[in-house]
Amino acid sequence: MCFNNIRNVLIACWAGFFIFFFSACSFTAQRIETPRVSLSSIKIQDINLFEAVLYIEMRIVNPQDGTYDIKGIDCELGIGDIRLASGVSNTTVHIPALQSAVVPLTVYSSVDDIAKVLIHLKGKETINYNIKGKLYVAAGFFQPSMLKFKSDGQISLEGFKYLKS
Repeated sequence: MCFNNIRNVLIACWAGFFIFFFSACSFTAQRIETPRVSLSSIKIQDINLFEAVLYIEMRIVNPQDGTYDIKGIDCELGIGDIRLASGVSNTTVHIPALQSAVVPLTVYSSVDDIAKVLIHLKGKETINYNIKGKLYVAAGFFQPSMLKFKSDGQISLEGFKYLKS
């Protein structure tokens, strides 16, 4: 008889602990919003027979009321439907709530991909670009450690047509 009472008390204690634990976690877990990422700058660093090295800067906007502590980035840059370059970085960046930061990244492109993009650009006044990838963030308990992003934009080539003369 005593055994059933102790067992019932233990079961009730464990059930109460799990109810308390999971309800507390649901109140403290902050909803992570996806950051807004856009291309801020692009520069050619080096071109050789096999690849091109591009230096890009991405603006990462933090739309939430908590901070982003970014540990690394994996991204891919495309022009139209053509993959232009990709790269990774382990640069750490702290972005406070409701602020933004410009993050530098070196990306690499094959000569074949550059040739496809140049053919695609012929005769165009504007080009569409897309940038997609993953941000690796310092996450808390019950929070994701990786956030996917995707962004589209348009670049005017109006100023480049005067470089031929």
